[in-house]
Amino acid sequence: MSISGPNDVPNGVPIDERSDVQSDAALVALRGLDKRFKSGTLALENLDLTVRGGEFLSLLGPSGCGKSTILRLIAGLEAPSRGAVTWRARAAAKDVKKDIGFVFQEPTLMPWASVFDNVYLPLRLNGQSRRAARPAIEAMLGLVGLASFAAAFPRELSGGMRMRVSIARALVLKPSLLLMDEPFAALDEITRWRLNDDLLRLKQELGTTIVFVTHSVYESVYLSSRIAVMAARPGRIVAEIAVDAPLPRGKTFRQSPIYESGCARAAEALESAMPGETTA
Repeated sequence: MSISGPNDVPNGVPIDERSDVQSDAALVALRGLDKRFKSGTLALENLDLTVRGGEFLSLLGPSGCGKSTILRLIAGLEAPSRGAVTWRARAAAKDVKKDIGFVFQEPTLMPWASVFDNVYLPLRLNGQSRRAARPAIEAMLGLVGLASFAAAFPRELSGGMRMRVSIARALVLKPSLLLMDEPFAALDEITRWRLNDDLLRLKQELGTTIVFVTHSVYESVYLSSRIAVMAARPGRIVAEIAVDAPLPRGKTFRQSPIYESGCARAAEALESAMPGETTA
């Protein structure tokens, strides 16, 4: 196993992605994207990024660099001001949206609904009855370790458990792509580590492609097969780091030279992306 990079990327385009746009490996490609909000803020400029099927891609960068905006553009919740978001083998935007799961910074659960009914929501919106949906819901709750909490309400759960429910809800339709916007940032370190391990286990079992937003160098190296480092606003990709280490990872990986080297390289790339500033 090895870590390569970071590689300097002219014009914000990772060198080894230039030939990947038409590749079968490319699940979705963002090309020449600008995003300017109505306020006049230029959030992203000339951004190029390919998400490859089956990978765990982390977007690492400072606050305000447009990481969350990229997720919203991929999900179709925002439209680019310039450029294109192109999908492989997707005939219509409606089909694309059904094939995406989204986990936000907060669990955003319905407080009046049980764990079961929170996970049932996307299936209900998809026209499935509770009876027909029950096997999928129970299987997903088992995967996230909440099989015995189906009748519980969000107020009865810890922060980590609520986030597990949110992940189960996002995955219950078995999307090809899971978008995660700093889902563990508000949790204590031990809970965060446990959920990192759970997420990698789910990734291994389900094979879902994941794009994950984080501010944490350590989390990005632990979770990812590839890290895209972003510069401050206007956001653009300035470097990438490939993490070639098999799953599962765990404590041994956290203590390994490859992990330490990867963290050092990611921190260096992040610092280089912010001239005159010091990364925390």
